[in-house]
Amino acid sequence: MGIKDLLITPIWLLIVYLVAYQVRPLVANTLTRRYFIPGLTAKVIGAMAVGFVYQFYYGGGTPGGDTFNYFQQSGIVVDAFADSPLIGWKLLWADGKYTLEIMEYASRIYWFRSPTEFFIIKICAVLGLLTLHTYSATAVLFAAISYSGVWALYRSFNKFFPTLYKEFALATLFIPSVFFWGSGVLKDTVTLGALGWATWAIVRLFFEKKGLLVATAMLFLSLYTIYAIKIYIVLCFLPAAILWVFLSNIEKVPSKLLRVVIAPFVIAIACVLGYCAMLKVGEDNTRYSLDNMAQTAEITARYLTYVGETQGGSVYTLGDDYDYSLAGMLRKFPLAVNVTLFRPYLWEVRNPVMLLSALESLAALWLTLLVIYQSGIGQLFKNMLARPIVIFCLVFAIAFSFSVGISTYNFGSLVRYKIPMFPFYMAGLFILRFYAYDLKKSMSSKEAMHLRSTNSKLQTTNYQ
Repeated sequence: MGIKDLLITPIWLLIVYLVAYQVRPLVANTLTRRYFIPGLTAKVIGAMAVGFVYQFYYGGGTPGGDTFNYFQQSGIVVDAFADSPLIGWKLLWADGKYTLEIMEYASRIYWFRSPTEFFIIKICAVLGLLTLHTYSATAVLFAAISYSGVWALYRSFNKFFPTLYKEFALATLFIPSVFFWGSGVLKDTVTLGALGWATWAIVRLFFEKKGLLVATAMLFLSLYTIYAIKIYIVLCFLPAAILWVFLSNIEKVPSKLLRVVIAPFVIAIACVLGYCAMLKVGEDNTRYSLDNMAQTAEITARYLTYVGETQGGSVYTLGDDYDYSLAGMLRKFPLAVNVTLFRPYLWEVRNPVMLLSALESLAALWLTLLVIYQSGIGQLFKNMLARPIVIFCLVFAIAFSFSVGISTYNFGSLVRYKIPMFPFYMAGLFILRFYAYDLKKSMSSKEAMHLRSTNSKLQTTNYQ
């Protein structure tokens, strides 16, 4: 970052905020509009902070190397466009294969044959053409694009429970690690935004049934983006989303007895469809096929453990072995979920970045225990089963927590990897707490009737 950042970045900040103020009336109501600009500001601050932390705290090295490597290597694509727009275009659409026309530039890109990293480089290059290849301005655009998806996720949750607009704002917009690690020139920034848009598209398609063409296009674009960057997110998201849609349709059956009879079949169909989706994804990427998934997890875990041990990171274990057989992975399931959701503990903190993650994990643990205490185990499961959106949030969060917890073994990496599930997990907890406590607390009969009436109307439109 240098003088050019000081000149170009303010211009793009002005453009982003001007657009935001124009868009806000279209995407926010009287209750949520107060969070739109602060949420965007949090993302922008996060994007800038990532650059500063990587530059001055990590000294540009690992783990900060990724963000600067993406940016620097995207400059090669920008140079290609400057020399010849045709060559630049071909390089931008290259699929990892060297040709004579692009060889001069492709050979200088370290990640040219690594599809996931090169995908981020392409995005960075396109934005770099707009920012004259300026790091801070490019980071601001990453944050703004990601924020569009995050806000879409916030709006989606609010459609089901509009009275929880404050809680959902906290869950989606203002968790520090999420707007920090999910705002810079990083993979997680893109996948987080795409997850938000995918959720929005599912709500539009299957619940609101509006704008079907746009929603379908957005769903495929979002899932493709996630698939191209972090395929395991798709593997966790699709089955949960399918289950959500199928369980929601059970409520259309007028007879309660018939719903009870049909429910197991619907769940079975959803599981089969989720399994088929995983098979299809595995066909396109053999590393994540069901046969090779355990091996991929083991390789990833061993590599990240090695990085953590050799570069002073904070390594955790799930036992003394690397048993990635089916039985071994199932045995580690509770430990893997726990490490993602609730660790590092405060006594495991080794640096300031870990402290932030530890405090958030402590807050998540406290809210989880609070919900269990206020509901009771039996009522908790009743509340979950009665609201498919909660099942969607928690199934995705827990499946995702298992997948990253069992393959990371490094707190420094885990704090970044786990951010896509955090908004969903916290939103699910806030909904459960609402039914466990908020409707029971002392309030005027008028307020109680208003809350029940609001959510009753949503139930009749099948949002829950």
